Amino acid sequence: MALKLTQRLQLLGQAGAAHAYLAFGLRCISGHRASARSVGQKCVASSCLWTSAGCCRFQRHRCLKLQQHSCGNNRGLSTIVREPPFLTAGSVGLHRDPALRLRLTLLHRLTDAEELAFRERLANCSSSRQVFRLMVEILSDTMGAAALHRVADLEAAGSSLKNPAVLEHDTVKTLCFQLEQESGSLTDEGLVSALLACTRLYLDPWSTLIVRLVSESQERLDKGRMSVGQLCTLGQAMLALEGPGCGMLVQVMEQVQRQTPAKWSLADLVSVYRLLQGGLGECGHYQNLLNAMNAHAVLVTSRMDPVAVSGLLDALVVLDQTQAMPLVINLCKQAVRHVPHFSDEELTVVLGALMHFGHSDHYFVAAIERHVPKMAFTSHPETVTKVMQYFGQKNILSVPVFDAVAESFVYRAHEYTTGQLARQIIPFGKLGYLPPNAGEVFRKVEANLHARFSQFQPRTLLDLLHACILVERFPVNFVSKVFSGYFLQQLQEEGTGIDRINLAQLTQLYMTVKLECPFYDGPRLLPMYRVKSFLLLGNSLETPMDVHLYHHVRNGLVHLLGARSYFASRVLTPYCYTIDVEIKLDEEGFVQPASYREEVYKRIALCIDGERRFTTNTRQLLGKEAIKQRHLRLLGYEVVQIPFFEFEKLQSQTDVVEYLHKKIFPHSYRLSW
Repeated sequence: MALKLTQRLQLLGQAGAAHAYLAFGLRCISGHRASARSVGQKCVASSCLWTSAGCCRFQRHRCLKLQQHSCGNNRGLSTIVREPPFLTAGSVGLHRDPALRLRLTLLHRLTDAEELAFRERLANCSSSRQVFRLMVEILSDTMGAAALHRVADLEAAGSSLKNPAVLEHDTVKTLCFQLEQESGSLTDEGLVSALLACTRLYLDPWSTLIVRLVSESQERLDKGRMSVGQLCTLGQAMLALEGPGCGMLVQVMEQVQRQTPAKWSLADLVSVYRLLQGGLGECGHYQNLLNAMNAHAVLVTSRMDPVAVSGLLDALVVLDQTQAMPLVINLCKQAVRHVPHFSDEELTVVLGALMHFGHSDHYFVAAIERHVPKMAFTSHPETVTKVMQYFGQKNILSVPVFDAVAESFVYRAHEYTTGQLARQIIPFGKLGYLPPNAGEVFRKVEANLHARFSQFQPRTLLDLLHACILVERFPVNFVSKVFSGYFLQQLQEEGTGIDRINLAQLTQLYMTVKLECPFYDGPRLLPMYRVKSFLLLGNSLETPMDVHLYHHVRNGLVHLLGARSYFASRVLTPYCYTIDVEIKLDEEGFVQPASYREEVYKRIALCIDGERRFTTNTRQLLGKEAIKQRHLRLLGYEVVQIPFFEFEKLQSQTDVVEYLHKKIFPHSYRLSW
């Protein structure tokens, strides 16, 4: 301990400490003077305190260049863009004794009320300058770290800062200088929070400030006295500095696993989820710990706020906790209460997670229906898009939601990316719904297609155009481009050709142009790009027939027509559609055997429509089923629809026969037999 204290005092007292440290750091990288040491050992050179984990980190960080420091005592803070998943930022140099002195109190903690009041004022700051003005008062180490976190929040821009010049502000430089000099006196919470804040500000991991904070954190970690929350904060910082392979992270997780999740606070539980989400929980690692956490989380969801609900759902998605459905269901129930209070980002995460797990809740849907008309014009484009994706995936036709989004689309389409634009329109086609302002909506779609056609991804563009034809909006101005060899080549996946679903969409687009747009005189789709059946495995352009419903209809038809031979089932037509039941009639209206191959005067196509062919909450036929029936009529079939909600009301076989007779032969009189 005496040696450690002497080394620390030397480092804090020497103005040229950084240069000695940097020289040693370079020697560690080159390998001339580096040696492998166990975690917790100190590398002692000049006045540098460092752990072996730190030396290894310097070896792993390749292609990092030290910022050149002047020979004087002035040092500055600077950043560069981070290359995920490692932090590679600017440098922190030596500070001269600043004229501005922050009163960073380390001798005693401020009261909880003082800290709470400061954090509330901090949260209300809308610019870094406002944060700096708050930092002229007495601060605890945790308050100083919180101020740096707020600056990081306000200046965040992807993997860098919007304005790196904020690090040159005297207030930031002074605070960093004091944190560096007083690292040994910081509280555990202040120490790890300050280290995490430095990583969020993209400071150079070779800087003296971060070196001292990491070294001190290692020393505290070795003592095993950190709380779960502090361990997670330290873990997040080391994850940003070194990535999932960091030795200190292994030590952090060992200490986390020694504690029982059932005894953790809600904040600690959320923190551990976020740490595992950062990359530690991939490939099934720490699954036993996750199982215990999931079991405990189910019991405390009723106390979770919007941030916790969205955070846990996001973590469950990243960690692919498909077996944790009870927790997902509980979180969805809790989300109902928070729908009006979610931020745009949080609501986007919640909707994405529910889609990932395939879960839907009636009360959640109702809450979204009440909320969307209020936010459609003001929320982030991705949030509005996610709402439409959610309703589209679950086949939920919500007129209030679809009408509100359609109205906002007319005014906000220019704000959307091409992907967002397509994902908002596709659900209209999928559910076969046209809003009251459909004319304005599709004029806006056409205008954006003209203006940004080349910006659309090929598959996104095909999905959009296909959705249009489902609701009888025909993109004839763009079909010639889609059928071109250049576009078809773009659609091809590397080494595998064009996906069969895309080929089916192209075929149906081609059939629509032929049947419903006879004036079209552009290029045709080559036969090699057409499919023979729309009833494909997986995401088909036709919904398979409900077998249970079919059996009841078949028995009724046998009684009605007199024999099974008078109708055929699952008939594939030359036009790619599969007919559930086909009945052939001669010129006088008599039913012909299904095997009859001569010229048929009339064909009746029975569409036995089970629940899956309708939206889940209404009796609206899905777009792909509506276009099928529309095309069959244009091809000469008499289409007879037998929906499940009519058929399930029939009580007896006699009722079934009478129902089918009225449906199929409404103008003929049937004698009893």
